[in-house]
Amino acid sequence: MARRKFEAIGSTADIAFLLLCYFLMTTTMGEQTGLQRRLPPIPDEKTAQDQKVNRRNIIIVRINSADRLFAGNEAMDISLLKEKIKLFLSNPADDPSLPEKEYKEIEGLNHKVLVSKGVISLQNDRGTSYQAYIAVQNELVKAVNELRDEFSMREFGGKKFFALSEAEQDIVKKAVPQNISEAEPKDTGKR
Repeated sequence: MARRKFEAIGSTADIAFLLLCYFLMTTTMGEQTGLQRRLPPIPDEKTAQDQKVNRRNIIIVRINSADRLFAGNEAMDISLLKEKIKLFLSNPADDPSLPEKEYKEIEGLNHKVLVSKGVISLQNDRGTSYQAYIAVQNELVKAVNELRDEFSMREFGGKKFFALSEAEQDIVKKAVPQNISEAEPKDTGKR
């Protein structure tokens, strides 16, 4: 008895479809986290009236419609922003014009640490370019990350923040909080 030869013939469209299905099912996509910002908790009616932020604890970072950057009341180049924010948040010389610091006991550390009450208020114009906005966001986050690295290296034997365990990172986040407040875009003018 003669054997029949089995031939698998399919169109190239079918083969391409099968390959596409295979790659879609086996490929993992990177998770996009976006910009991380923490909204303040909803205050009680009693505490909402009593809460006042000391003016020295806030630095206003503005970007106008011409993409000019202002930190505090001075115009500056974006390359200087990170150092200005680090100096503002750390207040190493206890300057009375820079943010207050308070001792806090953080679970996981065996001593109290000084925590800055500094808040960065980011304001931009409706005409601000996306590139300028993201560049300023990156510099603000870099400043906080460098302060976190410095703290973690002091407290955890020379290890940088991203090399720490999740529990240790939580401790550092409490000691060096990322308090960035974003205002709704408005027309600030070209100033």
